[in-house]
Amino acid sequence: MRTCLFLLGRRAGFSLFPCGSSGSTTTTTGLTILWRHLTTMKLQSPEFQSLFTPGLKSVAELFDNANYELRIAGGAVRDLLNGMTPQDVDFATTATPTQMKELFQSAGVRMINNRGEKHGTITARLHEQNFEITTLRIDLITDGRHAEVEFTTDWEKDAERRDLTVNSMFLGLDGMLYDYFNGYEDLRKRKVKFVGYADQRIKEDYLRILRYFRFYGRIAEKPGDHDSKTLEAIRENAKGLAGISGERIWMELKKILTGNHVSHLIWLMYELEVAGYLGLPVNGSIKESDTVCKNVQNLFPKPMTVLTSLFKVPDDVLRLDLRLKISKEEKNLGLFLLKHKNFLVKASDAAEPLKLYKDYVLDSREPDAVSKICELLKYQGEEDLLKEMQNWSIPTFPVSGHDLRKIGISSGKEIGIHLQQLRDQWKKSGYQMEKEDLLSYVKIE
Repeated sequence: MRTCLFLLGRRAGFSLFPCGSSGSTTTTTGLTILWRHLTTMKLQSPEFQSLFTPGLKSVAELFDNANYELRIAGGAVRDLLNGMTPQDVDFATTATPTQMKELFQSAGVRMINNRGEKHGTITARLHEQNFEITTLRIDLITDGRHAEVEFTTDWEKDAERRDLTVNSMFLGLDGMLYDYFNGYEDLRKRKVKFVGYADQRIKEDYLRILRYFRFYGRIAEKPGDHDSKTLEAIRENAKGLAGISGERIWMELKKILTGNHVSHLIWLMYELEVAGYLGLPVNGSIKESDTVCKNVQNLFPKPMTVLTSLFKVPDDVLRLDLRLKISKEEKNLGLFLLKHKNFLVKASDAAEPLKLYKDYVLDSREPDAVSKICELLKYQGEEDLLKEMQNWSIPTFPVSGHDLRKIGISSGKEIGIHLQQLRDQWKKSGYQMEKEDLLSYVKIE
């Protein structure tokens, strides 16, 4: 198909430019738009070549022998064009789910996880590797959350239903790039644009508002480089996020909070009246958020660490949990940071600020206490203290109840009292005293 189009273009007198060229197409016909999306780019990078495992070679051979087209789709194409090896690789094909199942069954290939079949996805397992392959499709009916689909063999129609231009490209297994909506040009210029009209794309799935923010944080070079019509479309459709599940929102929000331009994107969520539909406090602490976003740069904070900067009271954390169904660990971290975020400031005159944190870890005996303290230090921007805490080997309290029984203390209540007294003594020694020295403090009546 591609060859036929190319020859037709040549006969019609078109000049074809690689995607990203500054050249323009001139013609007396009305077909210019068709040609601006074609690209002569062929990728043969080491990252691309590394994808060709024995499993992929086997899959490619099966589809080729059956005359079905198979291409790499979506985010993996974007990553490869950026010189990155994709973590996940999705494939698209002209074969229907039924045809794929027949193909794999005939070849004795095991298929797993059939939950995606109604949307056109078949997952095959070859050579200890899973391959998720989806039939090209058109969205017939959408309600902002779900879509009824129809299968197609038209690659451009499938690209048209995708969210962003940088996610709408395909890559043939020969390295040929298929780019119908100038995705490569936008990627090269670090622009984040919806395919077609932003309002239409968002109404198909309101979660695309957050996907726009997420990819802006991954691709855009600087904050504030938005198309005004895109921002207006987000503002007008923000209320649609109310119907999106908390789990889906939290999945996207976590990626936004660990990307670039976080402070700007948080501000934008409030400016465009998106924040309230995400479970964020209506009057969030934007100024505090700006400070924390600067503090945590290059420290790899957890998403909840950044998000807590917006909270003022514990109820803010609880309301977020009610909306997004965050994990127990995430909720506890938010409550901990909210309670202790000014701890070092209040204790800044201490001779050894880190000792206060170590004391907390050893006194609380919580299994994740060190992790919480490290997130607190990131929140506060205390990079040097953070490194010390990360390299700290937690000392083990050397005395146990068994040791006390051996010297004649049998009452459980007494053992508990003595252990606490010895732990206090151990703390005074800077956690240096050994078992024998500590047991010498025990007075048996």
